[in-house]
Amino acid sequence: MQSFENVVQAAERTDFSGAVRVDRAGHTELALARGFADRSHGTPNTIETQFATASLTKGFTALVVASLVDSGVLDLHTTARSILGDDLPLIADDVTVEHLLAHRSGIGDYLDEEALGDITDYVMPVPVHLLATTEQYRAVLGGHQTVFPAGSRFAYNNAGYVVLALVAERASGTEFHDLVRTRVCEPAGMVDTEFIRSDELTGRAARGYLAVSGLRTNVLHLPVRGSGDGGAYSTLADLSAFWEALFAGRIVPSAWVDEMVRPRSEWPQEDRRYGMGFHLHATNDAVFLEGSDAGVSVASLHQPSTSTTYTVVSNWSNGAWPIVSILNEQLGI
Repeated sequence: MQSFENVVQAAERTDFSGAVRVDRAGHTELALARGFADRSHGTPNTIETQFATASLTKGFTALVVASLVDSGVLDLHTTARSILGDDLPLIADDVTVEHLLAHRSGIGDYLDEEALGDITDYVMPVPVHLLATTEQYRAVLGGHQTVFPAGSRFAYNNAGYVVLALVAERASGTEFHDLVRTRVCEPAGMVDTEFIRSDELTGRAARGYLAVSGLRTNVLHLPVRGSGDGGAYSTLADLSAFWEALFAGRIVPSAWVDEMVRPRSEWPQEDRRYGMGFHLHATNDAVFLEGSDAGVSVASLHQPSTSTTYTVVSNWSNGAWPIVSILNEQLGI
């Protein structure tokens, strides 16, 4: 069993607030929690704390859609327009489910991260309490012009995954959060993963903080309840269970997993590739999900060839990344 003393030291040196877990060949080699879930009351983070996951949630959305395609409710070539009707008219008529899954849709993004500057500077364009259901997100999805023709290139797009959630919800007749629960969480045994309102956090959920110290939280920066592009809360144990279930074919059939982790785009600016809903290492078989938002930073990775899984999740905006870098170096990923 490998020592991870350097990770422990880095957590102390950087005032890490969050939790870390490393599993290899079915054995947990590191489980660490540090900092506070609630700084005001001195409530510590634990390895059982529920953390917000930001864009890591996109992997769940992609699997909901893949499950619906596998069930015959949708098809990869289903156009968003055929489901949306007259809603969101600026989305081009030829944009398909597959384009949206692979970030190749070209639709305008309501949350263009490259144009918004520091992650803690921006706020939502409507009051955050008005973004609690997927249908309510139509208020921020509309009014954004097409950026490029569908399928012509890759561009990471938050709006595309909310549109996917809306398409999945309307096509199935089931509310999106329930689709994640029944089609992803339950098959994977993820008992502590859910979309929690930021104004109704449970006793086990960590508040998200905008800086390494201080009491200011992210409650005014994010939708009150997440949707297809981010916002689920989860735990170390659940995310470990997620990867095991995914590659065992318990969420969607293994053939679908292979299709989702097949490289569809190069992403040289980020030194990686992208499939459908999943980030892919530039040169090896590692598959990962990550999220970065005001008060949230998380990365969860699985490498099939070495049976290695790790999750680093932090409840402040930049907390996870120093630990992720050390783990990638030590594990040779």
